[in-house]
Amino acid sequence: MAVEEKRAWCMLAVTVATYTAYLAVVLDRPAGPALTQAPYVAALLWSIGGGIVASIVLHTAVSTFSPREENVRDQRDREIHRFGEYVGQSFMAIGGMAGMGLAMAGQDRFWIANAIYLAFVLSALLGASAKIAAYRFGFHPW
Repeated sequence: MAVEEKRAWCMLAVTVATYTAYLAVVLDRPAGPALTQAPYVAALLWSIGGGIVASIVLHTAVSTFSPREENVRDQRDREIHRFGEYVGQSFMAIGGMAGMGLAMAGQDRFWIANAIYLAFVLSALLGASAKIAAYRFGFHPW
């Protein structure tokens, strides 16, 4: 397995773990107050920061413990990486537009922040999944 594929798997795992933890913290609240009153800001920042740190640690570990010849990126690896990033970026645009739409509709900051965070999560999941699929099932650039 190529190092870049291992990194995509790491990104997939970190994204799922951090977003699941975020949802568990935000949704674990006493019955009564509205969801928009849930203290989400600290959980959101810790989730994003923890995801960044975990991703860096895992990428470093994968690079360190992989054989030296697997750490070399060739043209195919670069093309797959670019393809995955392009695919994942589509959700960034969708999330930005969703956040802007929610802001223009006068929605609570809770919904705006969570829509944008969900777009980041979906972008990472889709991009990593596209890279894994390209490695597993073949990649045929246009």
